[in-house]
Amino acid sequence: DCIEDLRVYPTCGSQEVLDRALSVKAGTAELLYAYIDVEPVGFNRGFYTVDVRYFYRITADAFIGAARPIEVCGLAVFDKRAILFGSEGSAKIFSSDTVIDELDIPGRMRTNLPTAVVEAVDPIVLDTRVDDGCKPRCCECGLTEIPAFIARSFGEELVFDDSGRRRFYVTLGQFTLVRLERDTQLLIPVYDYCIPQSECS
Repeated sequence: DCIEDLRVYPTCGSQEVLDRALSVKAGTAELLYAYIDVEPVGFNRGFYTVDVRYFYRITADAFIGAARPIEVCGLAVFDKRAILFGSEGSAKIFSSDTVIDELDIPGRMRTNLPTAVVEAVDPIVLDTRVDDGCKPRCCECGLTEIPAFIARSFGEELVFDDSGRRRFYVTLGQFTLVRLERDTQLLIPVYDYCIPQSECS
């Protein structure tokens, strides 16, 4: 995926630097976490939608005058959807595993959805830019909430309300492999141990 003009939500200190920066040089991007959700496609049996939300830590160098660059960092989020074939799974699964604080009650029924697996590497930063907050732009939907452990991975609070402030954008190159996995039964033949009847000369 080539993710163009992905919005970066900087930390409070980084936002103050970006408001005074003359230019921003591309830095690095680190993939912090990928949230994965699998849902069946209603109109096509056997197919499933895999929704992936990537959380990135973006770092860049901001230049203020002729001084040394100041490192700025922030959070970027990218949503990806893939539709994959995962076969039909109409079986209901029950388990006899022990349930804590219960009597001899079998485990509850689970759905037979396939498991989605996403393999990803840290993306490549292709471009960065800063826009003035007063410039007209297309409608952007900001983040409503982020997981607590993602917010704690930054040293300070992130800035989501940027009315009149400069905005930071990044273009990323992300390589991922998305696949569906499902448990299956294999029939393996078992042979008895046999003693050779003939002698080797």
